[in-house]
Amino acid sequence: MSSQPTGGAPPGSGVGALSVPGQRSPAAAPETPGPAGEPGHVPEPPHEPGLPSRLRAQARTVPGGLRVVAGLLTVLIGAFGVAASFQVAERSDAARDVLSRSQPLSADAAAVYRSLADANTAASSGFLAGGLEPAEVRERYDRDIATASRKLVTAAAATDGSADSAAEIEELSRLLPVYTARIEAARANNRQGLPLGGAWLRNANDLMQEEMLPAAERLYQAEKERLRTDYATAQGFPWVAVGLGVLTVGALGGVQHALYRRTNRRFNVGLLGATAACGVLLAWVTAGHTLASAGLSDSYERGVRSLNVLNDARISALKARGGENLTLVARGAVTVPAGQTFAGQDSYDVAYRAEMARLLGPEGDGRSGGLLGQALELADDPAGGDPVRVAADRAGEWRERHLKAREYDEAGDYEQALRRVIGAEKDEATGASFDRLDAALEKALAHEQGEFERAARTGGGALTGLVAGALVLAALGTAGAGVGIARRLAEYR
Repeated sequence: MSSQPTGGAPPGSGVGALSVPGQRSPAAAPETPGPAGEPGHVPEPPHEPGLPSRLRAQARTVPGGLRVVAGLLTVLIGAFGVAASFQVAERSDAARDVLSRSQPLSADAAAVYRSLADANTAASSGFLAGGLEPAEVRERYDRDIATASRKLVTAAAATDGSADSAAEIEELSRLLPVYTARIEAARANNRQGLPLGGAWLRNANDLMQEEMLPAAERLYQAEKERLRTDYATAQGFPWVAVGLGVLTVGALGGVQHALYRRTNRRFNVGLLGATAACGVLLAWVTAGHTLASAGLSDSYERGVRSLNVLNDARISALKARGGENLTLVARGAVTVPAGQTFAGQDSYDVAYRAEMARLLGPEGDGRSGGLLGQALELADDPAGGDPVRVAADRAGEWRERHLKAREYDEAGDYEQALRRVIGAEKDEATGASFDRLDAALEKALAHEQGEFERAARTGGGALTGLVAGALVLAALGTAGAGVGIARRLAEYR
């Protein structure tokens, strides 16, 4: 019995189709394309070029090349304008910060230190007076404490999140009421004639010397470092802007030269305008930075350096005065420990001598060394130099009077020594010499502060209007380049 269906077509063949031996059915496999013109050839669709190919083809034509040049010039001029405005704005902001933020903060930090040191000196002077301290001494102490508190608040509001400065301000704010409480305890005991008052005063002085003044010194140094950073930013040369400016002006000149060789036209007004705008901007950026840098350098050399040295000198004088007063308060109870330099000597008198040596220098005249000698070298006019010379004379006078007071103290004549330190006699008391020294330094500081502000304003003023000017000139340069290239393109229409 056959397994194939009767009367049907073989499997795999079309219905009703005849099977021819040696011939493949058309449905079994598609025909393979043959060469063109032969049976079975399927023609390919025409190849369309892609966008990059079309752009390259367009760029090879003169109009296309001009469009490419126009685009490149637009990008280059725009980059030059943005870089110039950004870098000038950064330096202008830093110059403004030098004048309005970092230098005033540095001055406030110095004022905090000076006020604390002066308050400590006034407290010891009032204690030496015995009983109820003189009204002017109490007023000086209260004024110093109020100044320190106010300056701390000002500094806290203007530190801009500086962790170092904020930590020192917080520490000083915490310790200040502790110090004033100890001073009040010393006063209360001293008014009653109790020896415990001297112990409370020494305890308060230790807090001031070992914790508060070091914290104030760290705050002062942190703000001086911020000032140096602002100066470095303000005086940094705008290399990116100047480099792009030179490249832009060179590219504009090269394009004009190429157009001249191709068209034999000597001038292209649009491109000339673009070159002029970019050239003016390049010259403005370079000259503005040069003038600003010179003014800021002048403000640093003539102002900041002198202010730093004068502040240090005033602080040393205050510390020396505090050591002198505490020498009489302690009456030899506090000596330098064994194994150290000057072991066994009164530690407060040793501190006094160290600060006076720092103030007057190795020669001891205040003119050839020490802080006063440095301040005199930095003073560049009589208004700044004369007060420093007066301060040097008063410091020398103070040292001589101190030696007389020490002679009486070491001889056991405490009352005579006390009179020569805090007495009312202007011709004998060291306090009078110190007051005149401090007043001379304050006068010198005021003069140098004015010198700094004038020079800093001049330096910062050289950048005025340059940020907006950079954007305007860049826009004019871009427009000029576009117009100049468009004129040439119009010739090909």
